[in-house]
Amino acid sequence: MTAQNALLTILVEKIRNDSLVLPSLPEIALKIRKMADDPNVNLNQMADMISHDPALSARIMKVANSAFVGRGVHVNSLHQATTRIGLRYIKNVVTAMAMEQLFVSKTAFIKKQMDLVWTETLELTAFALTAMAQHNANFKNPALNFDTMTLAGLVHNIGALPILTEAERQLDIFGDENFIKGAITNISGKIGATILRTWGFPNELIEVAEQWDMPAYQPAHPSYVDFIRIAAIKQNRFHGEGETAQLLKPFVDLGLIPSTDFYRSPDFVARLNEIKTLFA
Repeated sequence: MTAQNALLTILVEKIRNDSLVLPSLPEIALKIRKMADDPNVNLNQMADMISHDPALSARIMKVANSAFVGRGVHVNSLHQATTRIGLRYIKNVVTAMAMEQLFVSKTAFIKKQMDLVWTETLELTAFALTAMAQHNANFKNPALNFDTMTLAGLVHNIGALPILTEAERQLDIFGDENFIKGAITNISGKIGATILRTWGFPNELIEVAEQWDMPAYQPAHPSYVDFIRIAAIKQNRFHGEGETAQLLKPFVDLGLIPSTDFYRSPDFVARLNEIKTLFA
Protein backbone atom coordinates (compact mmCIF):
# COMPACT_ATOMS: atom_id res chain seq x y z
CA MET A 1 0.00 0.00 0.00
CA THR A 2 1.37 3.42 -0.93
CA ALA A 3 1.73 6.12 1.73
CA GLN A 4 -1.04 8.14 0.08
CA ASN A 5 -3.41 5.17 0.10
CA ALA A 6 -2.47 4.54 3.72
CA LEU A 7 -3.33 8.13 4.65
CA LEU A 8 -6.59 7.92 2.73
CA THR A 9 -7.43 4.66 4.51
CA ILE A 10 -6.73 6.25 7.90
CA LEU A 11 -8.87 9.30 7.20
CA VAL A 12 -11.73 7.40 5.55
CA GLU A 13 -11.79 4.94 8.46
CA LYS A 14 -11.92 7.82 10.92
CA ILE A 15 -14.78 9.35 8.95
CA ARG A 16 -16.61 6.01 8.93
CA ASN A 17 -16.12 5.57 12.68
CA ASP A 18 -16.99 9.21 13.35
CA SER A 19 -13.59 9.61 15.01
CA LEU A 20 -12.04 12.13 12.63
CA VAL A 21 -11.42 15.28 14.65
CA LEU A 22 -12.88 17.91 12.36
CA PRO A 23 -11.95 21.58 12.68
CA SER A 24 -14.50 23.81 14.36
CA LEU A 25 -15.17 27.45 13.68
CA PRO A 26 -14.45 29.61 16.76
CA GLU A 27 -17.49 30.38 18.91
CA ILE A 28 -17.41 34.12 18.16
CA ALA A 29 -17.59 33.37 14.44
CA LEU A 30 -20.55 31.04 14.88
CA LYS A 31 -22.39 33.65 16.97
CA ILE A 32 -21.77 36.45 14.49
CA ARG A 33 -22.75 34.31 11.49
CA LYS A 34 -25.98 33.42 13.30
CA MET A 35 -26.62 37.06 14.19
CA ALA A 36 -26.00 38.18 10.61
CA ASP A 37 -28.69 35.78 9.41
CA ASP A 38 -31.23 37.03 11.95
CA PRO A 39 -33.57 39.58 10.31
CA ASN A 40 -34.27 41.14 13.71
CA VAL A 41 -30.63 41.96 14.53
CA ASN A 42 -29.50 45.54 14.11
CA LEU A 43 -26.02 46.89 13.47
CA ASN A 44 -25.62 48.29 16.98
CA GLN A 45 -26.12 44.79 18.41
CA MET A 46 -23.60 43.44 15.92
CA ALA A 47 -21.04 46.09 16.88
CA ASP A 48 -21.46 45.23 20.55
CA MET A 49 -20.83 41.54 19.81
CA ILE A 50 -17.74 42.27 17.69
CA SER A 51 -16.32 44.58 20.38
CA HIS A 52 -15.64 41.53 22.59
CA ASP A 53 -12.91 40.40 20.15
CA PRO A 54 -10.10 43.00 19.77
CA ALA A 55 -8.52 41.34 16.72
CA LEU A 56 -11.84 41.12 14.93
CA SER A 57 -12.67 44.71 15.85
CA ALA A 58 -9.38 45.87 14.33
CA ARG A 59 -10.04 43.91 11.13
CA ILE A 60 -13.55 45.35 10.78
CA MET A 61 -12.19 48.87 11.18
CA LYS A 62 -9.52 48.19 8.57
CA VAL A 63 -12.06 46.88 6.04
CA ALA A 64 -14.41 49.79 6.70
CA ASN A 65 -11.66 52.23 5.78
CA SER A 66 -10.39 50.21 2.81
CA ALA A 67 -10.78 51.12 -0.85
CA PHE A 68 -13.33 48.33 -1.27
CA VAL A 69 -16.01 49.82 0.97
CA GLY A 70 -14.56 53.20 1.94
CA ARG A 71 -16.29 56.38 0.85
CA GLY A 72 -13.52 58.88 1.40
CA VAL A 73 -14.48 59.62 5.01
CA HIS A 74 -12.48 57.84 7.69
CA VAL A 75 -14.58 56.04 10.33
CA ASN A 76 -13.34 56.10 13.92
CA SER A 77 -15.74 53.83 15.80
CA LEU A 78 -16.84 50.23 15.54
CA HIS A 79 -20.48 51.29 15.28
CA GLN A 80 -19.64 53.49 12.29
CA ALA A 81 -17.62 50.66 10.77
CA THR A 82 -20.40 48.08 11.04
CA THR A 83 -22.86 50.55 9.54
CA ARG A 84 -20.57 51.17 6.58
CA ILE A 85 -19.76 47.52 5.94
CA GLY A 86 -23.18 45.98 6.56
CA LEU A 87 -24.10 42.57 7.92
CA ARG A 88 -23.24 40.62 4.76
CA TYR A 89 -19.62 41.73 4.56
CA ILE A 90 -19.18 41.45 8.32
CA LYS A 91 -20.19 37.80 8.04
CA ASN A 92 -17.58 37.22 5.33
CA VAL A 93 -14.77 39.00 7.18
CA VAL A 94 -15.52 37.06 10.35
CA THR A 95 -15.57 33.74 8.51
CA ALA A 96 -12.23 34.48 6.84
CA MET A 97 -10.62 35.39 10.16
CA ALA A 98 -12.09 32.34 11.88
CA MET A 99 -10.83 29.97 9.20
CA GLU A 100 -7.38 31.52 9.26
CA GLN A 101 -7.19 30.57 12.94
CA LEU A 102 -7.70 26.91 12.00
CA PHE A 103 -4.55 26.81 9.87
CA VAL A 104 -2.05 26.70 12.72
CA SER A 105 0.71 24.22 13.58
CA LYS A 106 3.56 23.92 16.05
CA THR A 107 5.67 22.06 13.48
CA ALA A 108 7.63 24.33 11.16
CA PHE A 109 7.26 22.01 8.16
CA ILE A 110 3.49 21.64 8.52
CA LYS A 111 3.06 25.34 9.30
CA LYS A 112 4.76 26.14 6.00
CA GLN A 113 2.32 23.86 4.15
CA MET A 114 -0.67 25.36 5.98
CA ASP A 115 0.49 28.89 5.19
CA LEU A 116 0.76 27.94 1.53
CA VAL A 117 -2.74 26.45 1.45
CA TRP A 118 -4.22 29.48 3.20
CA THR A 119 -2.44 31.99 0.94
CA GLU A 120 -3.66 30.11 -2.15
CA THR A 121 -7.17 30.06 -0.66
CA LEU A 122 -7.30 33.84 -0.13
CA GLU A 123 -5.89 34.57 -3.58
CA LEU A 124 -8.37 32.20 -5.21
CA THR A 125 -11.29 33.66 -3.26
CA ALA A 126 -10.47 37.23 -4.29
CA PHE A 127 -10.00 36.24 -7.94
CA ALA A 128 -13.22 34.20 -8.06
CA LEU A 129 -15.16 37.06 -6.46
CA THR A 130 -13.79 39.53 -9.00
CA ALA A 131 -14.63 37.27 -11.94
CA MET A 132 -18.13 36.68 -10.59
CA ALA A 133 -18.70 40.41 -9.98
CA GLN A 134 -17.63 41.14 -13.55
CA HIS A 135 -20.08 38.53 -14.82
CA ASN A 136 -22.95 39.65 -12.55
CA ALA A 137 -22.63 43.25 -13.76
CA ASN A 138 -24.45 42.18 -16.92
CA PHE A 139 -27.53 40.87 -15.08
CA LYS A 140 -30.29 42.61 -13.14
CA ASN A 141 -30.87 39.60 -10.84
CA PRO A 142 -27.75 37.42 -10.94
CA ALA A 143 -28.09 33.83 -9.73
CA LEU A 144 -24.79 33.86 -7.83
CA ASN A 145 -24.19 36.14 -4.86
CA PHE A 146 -21.15 37.70 -3.19
CA ASP A 147 -21.70 36.13 0.22
CA THR A 148 -21.93 32.54 -1.00
CA MET A 149 -19.08 33.04 -3.46
CA THR A 150 -16.88 34.26 -0.60
CA LEU A 151 -17.67 31.17 1.44
CA ALA A 152 -17.15 28.92 -1.58
CA GLY A 153 -13.65 30.29 -2.03
CA LEU A 154 -12.74 30.10 1.64
CA VAL A 155 -13.88 26.49 2.08
CA HIS A 156 -13.07 25.02 -1.34
CA ASN A 157 -9.90 23.35 -0.01
CA ILE A 158 -10.84 22.88 3.65
CA GLY A 159 -10.22 19.14 3.23
CA ALA A 160 -6.49 19.88 3.19
CA LEU A 161 -6.61 20.70 6.90
CA PRO A 162 -7.18 17.18 8.30
CA ILE A 163 -4.60 15.84 5.84
CA LEU A 164 -2.00 18.25 7.19
CA THR A 165 -3.05 17.57 10.77
CA GLU A 166 -2.71 13.81 10.29
CA ALA A 167 0.63 14.27 8.53
CA GLU A 168 1.84 16.25 11.53
CA ARG A 169 1.00 13.33 13.81
CA GLN A 170 3.03 10.93 11.67
CA LEU A 171 5.77 13.05 10.10
CA ASP A 172 8.07 10.08 9.69
CA ILE A 173 5.56 8.47 7.31
CA PHE A 174 3.69 11.39 5.76
CA GLY A 175 6.11 14.30 6.22
CA ASP A 176 7.17 14.75 2.59
CA GLU A 177 6.20 17.91 0.71
CA ASN A 178 5.47 16.22 -2.63
CA PHE A 179 3.48 13.51 -0.89
CA ILE A 180 1.37 16.05 0.98
CA LYS A 181 0.66 18.04 -2.19
CA GLY A 182 -0.40 14.85 -3.96
CA ALA A 183 -2.60 13.80 -1.07
CA ILE A 184 -4.31 17.19 -0.98
CA THR A 185 -4.94 16.98 -4.72
CA ASN A 186 -6.31 13.45 -4.62
CA ILE A 187 -8.27 13.04 -1.40
CA SER A 188 -9.10 16.45 0.07
CA GLY A 189 -12.39 16.80 -1.82
CA LYS A 190 -14.15 13.96 -0.04
CA ILE A 191 -12.83 15.04 3.34
CA GLY A 192 -13.77 18.67 2.71
CA ALA A 193 -17.33 17.67 1.83
CA THR A 194 -17.55 15.74 5.11
CA ILE A 195 -16.40 18.78 7.08
CA LEU A 196 -18.93 21.09 5.43
CA ARG A 197 -21.77 18.64 6.05
CA THR A 198 -20.75 18.55 9.70
CA TRP A 199 -20.71 22.36 9.81
CA GLY A 200 -24.22 22.40 8.30
CA PHE A 201 -23.18 24.25 5.14
CA PRO A 202 -25.55 24.17 2.13
CA ASN A 203 -25.25 21.66 -0.70
CA GLU A 204 -23.95 24.23 -3.18
CA LEU A 205 -20.84 24.70 -1.00
CA ILE A 206 -20.43 20.97 -0.39
CA GLU A 207 -20.50 20.61 -4.18
CA VAL A 208 -17.65 23.12 -4.44
CA ALA A 209 -15.39 21.29 -1.97
CA GLU A 210 -16.11 17.89 -3.49
CA GLN A 211 -16.09 18.68 -7.20
CA TRP A 212 -14.10 21.82 -8.04
CA ASP A 213 -10.98 19.86 -9.05
CA MET A 214 -12.79 16.97 -10.73
CA PRO A 215 -12.65 17.83 -14.47
CA ALA A 216 -15.17 15.10 -15.34
CA TYR A 217 -17.82 16.85 -13.24
CA GLN A 218 -19.72 19.51 -15.16
CA PRO A 219 -22.36 21.62 -13.36
CA ALA A 220 -25.76 21.62 -15.04
CA HIS A 221 -25.89 25.43 -14.95
CA PRO A 222 -23.48 28.28 -14.08
CA SER A 223 -22.43 27.74 -10.49
CA TYR A 224 -19.92 28.62 -7.81
CA VAL A 225 -17.87 25.62 -8.97
CA ASP A 226 -17.31 27.39 -12.30
CA PHE A 227 -15.82 30.53 -10.77
CA ILE A 228 -13.71 28.52 -8.34
CA ARG A 229 -12.34 26.64 -11.34
CA ILE A 230 -11.68 29.84 -13.29
CA ALA A 231 -9.59 31.13 -10.38
CA ALA A 232 -7.87 27.77 -9.87
CA ILE A 233 -6.93 27.64 -13.57
CA LYS A 234 -5.27 31.03 -13.20
CA GLN A 235 -3.35 29.63 -10.20
CA ASN A 236 -2.34 26.50 -12.17
CA ARG A 237 -4.14 24.40 -9.56
CA PHE A 238 -6.95 22.93 -11.65
CA HIS A 239 -6.03 19.49 -12.94
CA GLY A 240 -7.70 19.64 -16.33
CA GLU A 241 -5.68 19.01 -19.48
CA GLY A 242 -4.38 21.97 -21.48
CA GLU A 243 -2.78 25.37 -21.13
CA THR A 244 -4.44 28.24 -19.27
CA ALA A 245 -6.14 29.69 -22.37
CA GLN A 246 -7.44 26.26 -23.42
CA LEU A 247 -8.85 25.58 -19.98
CA LEU A 248 -10.54 28.98 -19.81
CA LYS A 249 -12.09 28.77 -23.30
CA PRO A 250 -15.16 26.73 -22.18
CA PHE A 251 -16.00 29.46 -19.67
CA VAL A 252 -15.81 32.05 -22.44
CA ASP A 253 -18.21 29.90 -24.47
CA LEU A 254 -20.58 29.77 -21.49
CA GLY A 255 -20.48 33.56 -21.20
CA LEU A 256 -18.99 33.49 -17.71
CA ILE A 257 -15.85 35.43 -18.67
CA PRO A 258 -15.39 37.81 -21.62
CA SER A 259 -12.11 36.33 -22.91
CA THR A 260 -9.27 33.99 -21.97
CA ASP A 261 -7.13 36.95 -20.90
CA PHE A 262 -9.89 38.85 -19.09
CA TYR A 263 -7.77 39.09 -15.94
CA ARG A 264 -5.30 41.41 -17.65
CA SER A 265 -7.74 44.30 -18.07
CA PRO A 266 -7.05 47.37 -15.88
CA ASP A 267 -10.63 47.34 -14.56
CA PHE A 268 -10.33 43.71 -13.46
CA VAL A 269 -6.96 44.28 -11.80
CA ALA A 270 -8.26 47.35 -9.94
CA ARG A 271 -11.35 45.51 -8.71
CA LEU A 272 -9.26 42.51 -7.69
CA ASN A 273 -6.94 44.67 -5.60
CA GLU A 274 -9.94 46.27 -3.88
CA ILE A 275 -11.50 42.92 -3.02
CA LYS A 276 -8.21 41.64 -1.63
CA THR A 277 -8.51 44.25 1.12
CA LEU A 278 -11.38 42.19 2.56
CA PHE A 279 -8.88 39.54 3.54
CA ALA A 280 -5.71 41.55 4.18
